[in-house]
Amino acid sequence: MILKQNCKYALLTPTSMGVRITPSDRQPVHSSDIFKLQATSAESNVVTVSSSLGLPVKILTRFVKGSPIARFIKDNLASRHIDFEGVEIEQGGPWGHRHQFNIADSGFGNRGPRVHNDRAGEVGLGLSVEEFDLERIFIKEGVQCVHLSGLIAALSPETSNFCLEIARIAKKNGTLISFDLNHRASFWTGREEELHKAFAEIAELSDILVGNEEDFQLCLNLKGPEVGGKDISEKLDSFKIMIENAKKRFQNTSVFATTLREVVNANCHLWGAVICAENKWHIVEPREINVLDRIGGGDGFVGGLLYALLKNWPAEKWIQFGWACGALAATMLTDYAQPADEEQVWSIWEGNARVRR
Repeated sequence: MILKQNCKYALLTPTSMGVRITPSDRQPVHSSDIFKLQATSAESNVVTVSSSLGLPVKILTRFVKGSPIARFIKDNLASRHIDFEGVEIEQGGPWGHRHQFNIADSGFGNRGPRVHNDRAGEVGLGLSVEEFDLERIFIKEGVQCVHLSGLIAALSPETSNFCLEIARIAKKNGTLISFDLNHRASFWTGREEELHKAFAEIAELSDILVGNEEDFQLCLNLKGPEVGGKDISEKLDSFKIMIENAKKRFQNTSVFATTLREVVNANCHLWGAVICAENKWHIVEPREINVLDRIGGGDGFVGGLLYALLKNWPAEKWIQFGWACGALAATMLTDYAQPADEEQVWSIWEGNARVRR
């Protein structure tokens, strides 16, 4: 893949930032009274891998003016070496705008994790191209790769158009486009026709498509096999069939990717991955990993894949680094992987958990 040169940013993503609150000691939400607060979004999770390892990244978002939560988010992004740009929106009183809340527990053993999203009044619902100078960002400053998420593309009619416009100007200016389909049924209710059209256009412009077999079928209206049970080999075969169908329709896309996960229990998963890059398959057979918190593992995988791609490594290393970053995210209480260095990630890939002194 050809990377644009002389760019200010290696990676850019539009997102709606919020906060996640998680009970301490892996307890359920409903029976807890002590919680950890963190700044979060799926898209910022993805770019954190690259920012942690020294690549310049940026998010486009919105903030609530004067909000202590907005200040908390900005300070956290700065600590992750993530540049941000976004207008300040007046709160409009107690019933006005706010940043989303994600309320989640990590589960334990045979008790699976539960996640509750509270996005009423979310400030990011109104993200608009009019709020950003996209010509400055993509032409004067330059971006090597833009990452788009189905979570933002489906958030509202405004954010759908926002993602479309970003994809269009990125393609026009030689910026690679990564699109993680991320289907969420609650976002699509009553908007299926509108979103199918928007997602298909973004996918047609994308160089990299990420999603499981359900994502490809539900977001892009592709027919494919149903996958039942927990047999990972069946999931692998079904994904290959789905990719062959997707390749016929989206002929400009060079890379298709997904993760494979079998849940033994909340603390133990079998974790694998598949990439089809320029008609060559690269597969990581599922391996057992320990799980402190599973949320963000998929984002870690995409983040690692994009970092490896941006470093111009061969495709077989994209999947290895992505797999290891996803496994790293599962060991952290945050929902993003924040590697100390490349060596730490490669040690995870190699299964080397020995102490480093």
